[in-house]
Amino acid sequence: MTSKGVWPALTLAEWSDTRDTLHLWTQVVGKVRLALEPMINQWWQVPLYVDVRGFTTSLMPYGSAGLEITFDFQRHVLDLHTTGGDSREVELRPRSVADFYAAVMQALDSLGMPVDIMARPVELPVAIPFAQDEQHCAYDPVYAHRFWLATVQMHRVFTAFRARFQGKVSPVHLFWGALDLAVTRFSGEEAPPHPGGVPNCPDRVSRLAYDHEVSSCGFWPGGGAEGAFYSYAYPEPPGFQAWPVSPEQAVYDMELGEFLLPYEVVRTADDPDATLMAFLQCTYEAAAELAAWDRHALEVSSAVYARS
Repeated sequence: MTSKGVWPALTLAEWSDTRDTLHLWTQVVGKVRLALEPMINQWWQVPLYVDVRGFTTSLMPYGSAGLEITFDFQRHVLDLHTTGGDSREVELRPRSVADFYAAVMQALDSLGMPVDIMARPVELPVAIPFAQDEQHCAYDPVYAHRFWLATVQMHRVFTAFRARFQGKVSPVHLFWGALDLAVTRFSGEEAPPHPGGVPNCPDRVSRLAYDHEVSSCGFWPGGGAEGAFYSYAYPEPPGFQAWPVSPEQAVYDMELGEFLLPYEVVRTADDPDATLMAFLQCTYEAAAELAAWDRHALEVSSAVYARS
């Protein structure tokens, strides 16, 4: 039995406006988490997570209390819930980023949990302050729900891939800077300073994220007709881009410096999980072999994960 038929179509031409608005909404919520959480290596304190309703911050500290904010793509509300039992909802509907931002800040204030954030986007070429952004205002509930369901499928495969590694490895998490679901493995070796250059983002952010050697993979809802899976290494070892990878539709993008696999290739495969896993595994092996990682020490025995 495979997961064929359960990966939803994500035709970008039909939901790009919704994607762009939702991306900015996740930045508003993500910056609340950034303001409340203590720093964790590689910025692991800031992403969102896939859960049974949508995308969540998980529990965040607020003094002696706690707060969780969840994009609920079943009921199409942003749910703000405290450990004291109080809650507020912000409706997910066609509304501007400015309106959404104001509603979230008002909801936090009414809970007695005001949060001061840097109220403008990061990692985007054009950074309109949230309070002034009337341009991004689309929300298609069908596609928002589809995107979440797609990440549910990805999360399963990424988690199984993550389980094959016993070295330092990130959670499977949604980075709202680029709106990509990612999981990252580390060799344990330090890396040269990252050159930075990410739009509207201080170079120190990239340098902290990439201060050690990584092999990272994930999904970005862009870069193709339905988005693309990606895999890259930092620093990229010589020969990486020429490494033979599978499936055959996977290519190395010279501009991005990443291997890319179109989402629709996985979605329409006879065995989507196996197709995606093959891409994740072979691109990781390219990074690990060419950079001389201690694979024996870092990886779980194939006999162990084969039984899972």
